[in-house]
Amino acid sequence: MNIRKYLNNERFILGTTMKDVTALEENNMALHVCENPKNILENRKRLAEQLQCNLDDFVCANQTHSANFHKVTAADKGRGARLLDTAIKDTDALYTFEPDLLLCSFTADCVPVIFYNEKNNLVGVVHSGWQGTVKEITRKLFEYLKQHEHCNPNDFHVQIGSALSQEKFEVDEDVYKKFKDLGYANDFMYYKNETGKFHIDNQLTVQKQCELAGIPLERISIDRTCTFLNPDGFSHREDRNTGRHLSFIMRKK
Repeated sequence: MNIRKYLNNERFILGTTMKDVTALEENNMALHVCENPKNILENRKRLAEQLQCNLDDFVCANQTHSANFHKVTAADKGRGARLLDTAIKDTDALYTFEPDLLLCSFTADCVPVIFYNEKNNLVGVVHSGWQGTVKEITRKLFEYLKQHEHCNPNDFHVQIGSALSQEKFEVDEDVYKKFKDLGYANDFMYYKNETGKFHIDNQLTVQKQCELAGIPLERISIDRTCTFLNPDGFSHREDRNTGRHLSFIMRKK
């Protein structure tokens, strides 16, 4: 199975699945966009085996490009793992203090954010498409964790996963204005005369949101793999019916 593991030590495992032409539906992990749900469950079971956990340890959300986040507890174990109907509703970020739960985020061009806090034993994932970015879901979540979960931003490690590159993220003026209105994204945008389009670096905008929440730059890593240009990527912009990567994190007991 094609898995990109960003970290695997005695306490945490985090990474993302990539496209794999030898797997069912090219290793698609999403029940909401698939040819056959049985294929997705088989792919997820293979992932669970690789990560030495069970499918029923997965926790998935019904992502809606919102700025909503959910604190996962032991009672959420298995939600969305086998059925869409059991997924956590209207949520684009998950975090937990519980061990042995695999938090999942699904993307195909959008920015996945995977993070952990060694001091607090907290882990989480964020799905930040351009709509989530302009709603500042990542920054809002980290501000919440600072204020309500007593987290020190200096204790976070953040991995920003593969996403659509600035070269391929072409938008019209309406989307450009939403990013401009953030007040800090100007350095991550340019206009291309040949196409009449604006190009935005969503990953660097999300990185800036982490910094604005107080996370030191040296604790933020970015996987600059473009999901459109790289053959291992699922790209919604290239194919509206494409599969999804699964970005994951789990704290080991």
